[in-house]
Amino acid sequence: MAVDFTQLVGDLAAEGDELAALLEPRLAADPDTEHALTPAEGWTIADQLAHLAYFDEALLLAMNDPLQFRVVRDMAIAAGGDMAELARERHRERGGGSMLSWFQDTRGRLVSELKGADPRLRVPWYGPDMSLASAATARLMETWAHGQDVADALGAWRQPTTRLRHIADLGVRTFAFSFKVRSLAPPDVPVRVELWGPHLEEWTWGPEGADDFVQGPAEEFCLVVTQRRHLAATTLQVEGVAARAWLSIAQAFAGGPTTTSPGRAVT
Repeated sequence: MAVDFTQLVGDLAAEGDELAALLEPRLAADPDTEHALTPAEGWTIADQLAHLAYFDEALLLAMNDPLQFRVVRDMAIAAGGDMAELARERHRERGGGSMLSWFQDTRGRLVSELKGADPRLRVPWYGPDMSLASAATARLMETWAHGQDVADALGAWRQPTTRLRHIADLGVRTFAFSFKVRSLAPPDVPVRVELWGPHLEEWTWGPEGADDFVQGPAEEFCLVVTQRRHLAATTLQVEGVAARAWLSIAQAFAGGPTTTSPGRAVT
């Protein structure tokens, strides 16, 4: 999918702004809202925000001082650190203060620096190096996914936007990764993906007429590939052994293999 980097950065900013707008009035009414538990076991809203802020800061470091980023990353990996847990520990070390403020500050700085950057620039990360375009897409996906955890904790509904197309595209592009991260061989079978966006626009990937296919709302597909909903809790139509195998383990984010339990199938 061809992507305009300026639009992508604008979408990243908008996703962060939407999360802040969801939380600000609730925090104003009750500052303890940040301590509410989310569907991610043991994670509070503050943990979700800390996770986003931590990795925004990590990307800023990777952009501005790649050598130092590699040193910090390699030390953490050598110590057996879980990156998600490190992010949660970081916010506990910060003491008092709003996690939302930390997230808004880091997101603002990241967006500002991305605006003047070359999208082809490759930066180190926790797996292979990646382009800034890929990094920005990943940050958008993470914001939307963790924002869903926050919305679920608050019992709030979010209006789907065309920003979902970035996440859906990432979900399709991580088809092979979803198998390889589990030491499985990706099926050598084409899978057609036909989704409709929030305005009923059609987004497609893969060859027409493929025996294996996925059809349905883009929002539901994105919820499945970010493991925020179990496939059984959606209206997605999935046909073919390869397509079903994929969506049973789909993982659009980096890290070790994880799965969605039926218990995450909240509506």
